[in-house]
Amino acid sequence: KVRPLVYSLRGKRPPSSRMISTETKHGLGFSKAYRRKGKSRPALTEEQKQEIKEAFDLFDTDKTGSIDYHELKVAMRALGFNVQKQEVVKIMKEYDRSSTGKINYADFAEIMGEKVLQRDPEEEMKKAFALFDDDDSGTISLKNLRRVSRELGEVLSDDELNAMIEEFDKDQDGEINLEEFMAIMKQTSLY
Repeated sequence: KVRPLVYSLRGKRPPSSRMISTETKHGLGFSKAYRRKGKSRPALTEEQKQEIKEAFDLFDTDKTGSIDYHELKVAMRALGFNVQKQEVVKIMKEYDRSSTGKINYADFAEIMGEKVLQRDPEEEMKKAFALFDDDDSGTISLKNLRRVSRELGEVLSDDELNAMIEEFDKDQDGEINLEEFMAIMKQTSLY
């Protein structure tokens, strides 16, 4: 029950054995900077590739294989990047080579792949922890976990929620602190 709740929090589906490699299917490009310098780029996970593809498909509403400025901005925000207008304009100028006002999936995948790889996993975990810890107590209590599960549409009893807490509550105080939460996230391979 922990994995689905954590995946739901991140807005993801748990990995499926039926998932097709988006790199194989759609060809994620390497950054020009990496190609020029001859460096090998760290690889995206299948889940990250799928997340990027799903964001593109969601905002490519006319299904043309390209998105405009507004769709790019919303897609980037959907992937967790709080982008300013200037950054989106800069990206459009750099990647809209034919001046159509749109960028294609390969460019979007390259842009977002680089941004995803630049994320600081520890900062991401702290942000996720803060979503649970809405009362700023520094811990995730049964009450916090109940609220999150309800908001995510996960129907879990208090017994199930308590079992989740007990499984990861290393200091046995009945709540999950940041250190314990980070251990959970690392164990589930989400970060």
